[in-house]
Amino acid sequence: MTSIPIRRALLSVSDKTGIIDLGHALIRHGVELVSTGGTAKALRDAGLDVRDISDLTGFPEMMDGRVKTLHPKVHGGLLAVRDDPAHVASMAEHDIGAIDLVIVNLYPFEQTVAKGADRPEVIENIDIGGPSMVRSAAKNHAFVAIVTDPADYPALIAEMDAANGATTLDLRKRLAARAFAATAAYDGMIASWFGFADQGEAFPETLPITLKRSASLRYGENPHQSAAFYTATGPHVRGIGQARQVQGKELSYNNLNDADAALELVAEFRDAAPSVVIVKHANPCGVATAATLEEAYAAAFACDTVSAFGGIIALNRTLDEATARAIAGIFTEVVVAPDADEAALAIFAAKKNLRLLLTGDLPDAARTGLQAKSITGGWLVQTRDNGILPELKVVTKRAPTEAELADCRFAWTVAKHVKSNAIVYAKGGSTAGIGAGQMNRLESARIAAWKAKDAADKAGWATPRTIGSAVASDAFFPFADGLLAAVEAGATAIIQPGGSIRDDEVIAAADEAGLAMVFTGMRHFRH
Repeated sequence: MTSIPIRRALLSVSDKTGIIDLGHALIRHGVELVSTGGTAKALRDAGLDVRDISDLTGFPEMMDGRVKTLHPKVHGGLLAVRDDPAHVASMAEHDIGAIDLVIVNLYPFEQTVAKGADRPEVIENIDIGGPSMVRSAAKNHAFVAIVTDPADYPALIAEMDAANGATTLDLRKRLAARAFAATAAYDGMIASWFGFADQGEAFPETLPITLKRSASLRYGENPHQSAAFYTATGPHVRGIGQARQVQGKELSYNNLNDADAALELVAEFRDAAPSVVIVKHANPCGVATAATLEEAYAAAFACDTVSAFGGIIALNRTLDEATARAIAGIFTEVVVAPDADEAALAIFAAKKNLRLLLTGDLPDAARTGLQAKSITGGWLVQTRDNGILPELKVVTKRAPTEAELADCRFAWTVAKHVKSNAIVYAKGGSTAGIGAGQMNRLESARIAAWKAKDAADKAGWATPRTIGSAVASDAFFPFADGLLAAVEAGATAIIQPGGSIRDDEVIAAADEAGLAMVFTGMRHFRH
């Protein structure tokens, strides 16, 4: 059947947003309201006539509300195929009345976990009857309408108003799809909690991933690709998906991807001095820390003024007027910051296409969790690269000075976020040259040095900032040639994982050049 008149509705909601207005609309169309516990009370308090679920089933709500809707008179009324004579006969024999509409949203499991509730309270907020009713109604959507989200109440009311109290099959199918997605997400959150939080399983046998579409994008990485943006759900989730867009046009697939890369890197500096990250095509092209955000931006921008055009900028402090004015001097796609003051907002307001995202806080770079990447026929899943720089091992005759050691640590932090093969030169708290994504480490070292020289030429500096710099390599030098390229660029200190079969050869080359070199024993591939 296509059009089904609604004569009886069952309402049982945890989130009571809009439920009174919906109740009035249903009563206006002569619908009998059946309800449970707190929902029934809320409807009665609003002056609506409501039948208790216990009156329908003949059984009281029991066991602290755990058992109230798990009854044949509920599920028979939901699952009966109305044009099947055998089903109709069973309904008549057992005095089961049809239920044409179910309004259900589930116990707040996610919110309970998020507030840090103890295990018994978390378990008590696992809804059983609600998902059972949702699935029954959704399965029988040929005859029953199921609504799980208050945002869908207006569409339901509008259709009933237009169809004299009935619903169409098209609407019921759409609502059923949303209902099954809701129960899948709900069960996924519960399974994730049991696996990760309760049982401590890093890689459970079945990995539930719960995502909610927050936007349909104009296109994907390229115009011929379609795309959407899905945000993660769960307690303590914080990132680009939860940022507030203050201004600017719609974010694109590439904007979101690059903004995430910038936020991930600036999060490494959440407790550091004012810091600025500039990203282009998911690679940092300039990073700096300084006494002020304005100074940090100037130093990061100077690293590569060409790539910074049309880039993504992330800050670890509230965006201020001086920094906003400096950023507004060139075309920038997106700026990400914890917050922005009124003067900065006024400056950006004149840049209508510039997107400003405010995160409220920065993610913890040391946070745990999983990362997933689709490949043909499956997914690769790994723990986050949240490795903390271990105690460094000096392997050369000369140990680094305190200044060189600070530059080594800074360069290493940035290299963690550069696509492999990655080489980063740094000096005085800012990047001097970045070489990314090459098929061999020697070319990355040469490109980074060339970029530093080009930056010096553009700025009118006498020498590039690689002179006297530290250089970080995300993985070991397989040969001495990459290190020698760094020597030629003027580096005086090296930080690298070590572990090559030619480590002795590389160390000897460093000693001969008078370099200080430290091994981390940890690499940071990023593909």
